[in-house]
Amino acid sequence: MKKRTNAQPAAENRHAAALLVIDVQRALFEKSTPIYQADELLKNISSLVDRAHRAGAAVFYVQHSDQTGLRAGSEGWQLHPQLHPLDSDHIIHKCHASALQGTDLRQELESQRITSLVVTGLVTHGCVRATCLDAHKRGYQVILVEDGHSNFNKRAAELIQEWHHKLSERGIELKAAREIVF
Repeated sequence: MKKRTNAQPAAENRHAAALLVIDVQRALFEKSTPIYQADELLKNISSLVDRAHRAGAAVFYVQHSDQTGLRAGSEGWQLHPQLHPLDSDHIIHKCHASALQGTDLRQELESQRITSLVVTGLVTHGCVRATCLDAHKRGYQVILVEDGHSNFNKRAAELIQEWHHKLSERGIELKAAREIVF
C-alpha cells in the first residue's frame, strides 16, 4: 500500500480501504445456470481493481476450495481468466464461506491498518453474504458493491435484491461500482 502524505485531505485517510474479490473462479462460470450478468460483473470488478491499484489500495483475491468443482489446484479452481492479479496483490485461500474464517486475511488487514472493505464476487447468498456479515461483526466498515456480485441461481436477480435489503438492514453499506472511491 502506498504511503499517504500530509498534503492529502484528511477525509482520504479516514478509512484505509481494501478491495476483496471473492471466489471469481472458472468453475462457477461453467455451471448449467450461468452467472447472472456475468459480463457486467467482470467489467465492474476489473474497473474496481484498476482503480484500487491506481489509488494504492490493497487488493485481495479470495479462492474457495472444496472437494467438488473447486478442488485446490484444479482448472476450475483457478481465477477467471479476465482477472490478472499483480505481484503486489494478495491471494487468500479459504475452505469456509467467510473469507475471514480459517485464513490469514484478518492478520493481513490488521498489518496494513485496513478498516474498510469493498466487497465483490461470488456468490451473493453464500460467500459474499458470509464475508460481509463476518467482517461487519469484527468491526470493519463493509461496502458491498451492488453491481459487483452475483450468483448462478435461476432466481439470481431476486436473490441479489433480497440480500441487498437484508445486508443493508444489518449495517452493510451498498454502493454502485461507479461510486466507489479508494
